[in-house]
Amino acid sequence: MNMLKLWSFIILCVCSSTVMSQPLSTKNKKAQELYYEADNYRVRGQFKEAISFLNEAIAKDKNFEEAYYRLGLIYKAQENYPLASTTFEQGLSLLKEDARRRMYLYELTNVNLWHANYSAAAAFATQFLQIEKSDKRKMDLVKVWKSQADYALANQTDLKYVITPLSDTVNAFPMQYFPALTADNTQLIFTARFGGGRNDNEDLLVSRKVNGRWMAPVSISSNINTMQREGACTISADGRHLILTICGSFGCDLFETRRTGNVWSQPKNLGPSINSTNWDSQPSLSADGRELYFVSDRKGGVGGYDIWYSHLSETGWSKAKNLGPEINTPFDEISPYIHVNNQTLYIVSNGYPGYGGYDIYVSEKKETGWAVPLNMGKPLNDHKDQYSFMVASDGALAYYSREESKNRSRLYRIDLPAEKIVKSKGNVVKGNVSDSKTNPLKASIELFDLKLNKRIARVNSDSVTGEYVMVLPGGSEYALYVRKKGYLFHSLHFNYEEEASSEPVIKNIALIPVQQNASVVLNNLFFDLNKYELKPQSETELKEVVDFLNQNPEVKIEIGGHTDNSGTEVYNQELSEKRAQSVAEFLKNHQIPTARVLTKGYGAKSPLKPNNSDENRQLNRRIEFKIL
Repeated sequence: MNMLKLWSFIILCVCSSTVMSQPLSTKNKKAQELYYEADNYRVRGQFKEAISFLNEAIAKDKNFEEAYYRLGLIYKAQENYPLASTTFEQGLSLLKEDARRRMYLYELTNVNLWHANYSAAAAFATQFLQIEKSDKRKMDLVKVWKSQADYALANQTDLKYVITPLSDTVNAFPMQYFPALTADNTQLIFTARFGGGRNDNEDLLVSRKVNGRWMAPVSISSNINTMQREGACTISADGRHLILTICGSFGCDLFETRRTGNVWSQPKNLGPSINSTNWDSQPSLSADGRELYFVSDRKGGVGGYDIWYSHLSETGWSKAKNLGPEINTPFDEISPYIHVNNQTLYIVSNGYPGYGGYDIYVSEKKETGWAVPLNMGKPLNDHKDQYSFMVASDGALAYYSREESKNRSRLYRIDLPAEKIVKSKGNVVKGNVSDSKTNPLKASIELFDLKLNKRIARVNSDSVTGEYVMVLPGGSEYALYVRKKGYLFHSLHFNYEEEASSEPVIKNIALIPVQQNASVVLNNLFFDLNKYELKPQSETELKEVVDFLNQNPEVKIEIGGHTDNSGTEVYNQELSEKRAQSVAEFLKNHQIPTARVLTKGYGAKSPLKPNNSDENRQLNRRIEFKIL
């Protein structure tokens, strides 16, 4: 039962107890005795016995209206909504005064929505709003319920979702939920509850994909899973930075842990910029690891549970801010997931038009803020509650958990219909960083958008394995830089468009020590055809050269220009010299002494590949720098 349903039931039971302290409608003493006896069982949660006594009371007096109301509440608590609806309608038929009719109309709107009887829910909501004029909380709830019933009636067409449960190898526990996926789709991390009870321990488990199949899940780490409750996590693109929820005597807070090799560190509390004295949970980390979305019911929000946001700077996480009414409603928003494109945000809410309860919605980041969240449609959403939801980097595959009973939930794979596939997809560039002898290196790796001349991600390769993983967003040109002190920096270039393959880009990088005659190709310098003037998007790479020279003040370099064999020898020689001189001029303008920079044109004399294809000729048209 979700929190809204739980609190609704508790509040209504308290209210009904107050009302029932007034004289009962029946004069039958035995019926009254049975009614009060039923209440002794109801308050202890012994619903079977309470139902039996209430049915006996109704048998003694068919017009015992209060007994129908209390019986309907119990059926509702058991989530037997059809029977609750029938019982409430029986009680309503005995009433004429509005004071008690609106109690029934409120409940009838609710239970009909929760078993997808949308026409009846809308009709009961209309009647309730006609007679209720003072209880704002209930009026607001019923307005939302009516908007959901109206939306559901107008949007009955099923979209072409293909929803498939993961194998029993993964769904091996009574409850598993809140899936998180590494950007390369090789590790699935989720929360598991090992017993059927609501208070059983929670741990984080990981399943790894081998030859296209998810393997049996195992504990993510003994450093992470303890006697406290660990769950609801998010993982960085490279699978080495985990933010998770830990609940203990302090309540629920967000913690972080990092992996070196195969060892996770002890989780550390993210501190007061993120956590509050209230409930903080359900984190989602952006692909670059610098934006964090999460859920909290702290003061200062728009509704009950809201989505909050923090940004990571050089000094740490900023003080969390509420995403505001663009995303949050006066009700509950939970389970945020920011796609690797850093533009598409998925949330779960019970405050927007939908199919009842919690539905999954999507919003796109605009220059001015967030767009209005849109319902993801049927059959992904239905009259039952949906909770966690995440979309893989390819934008076409998703995962979520679905409650199948109070004590059973499973993880599902979802193939998205064409109209729901993420427009701005992402891919992954991954590999290993080593030295020339294949020893793993911990190096700094940065990804720049050349069109924006902006860094969009930064990671370190693993110090034990040399592995790295970065998300490569779609729709632009990118430069990847790998740096380590004592080595020449290495640059790569990607022109990644929407139609590009979704297969990961594998780039293993061997860094070259700073020593005489060591050289690297500057892969992100750009010239127009037969021109020697540097194009603006070359600036990112040129600044890398400036930084390298500033960090190695004793180094002198040669800037060498190379062409393919398309032109005459004289023409190629002149063009290569002028291009090298253009680079040297940039360095001079950035305070690099001219005595440290030698230029040389090689024309077409030193090709990297035979000039027998467009691809090879492009490789041969290059600028290199060499240590002198």
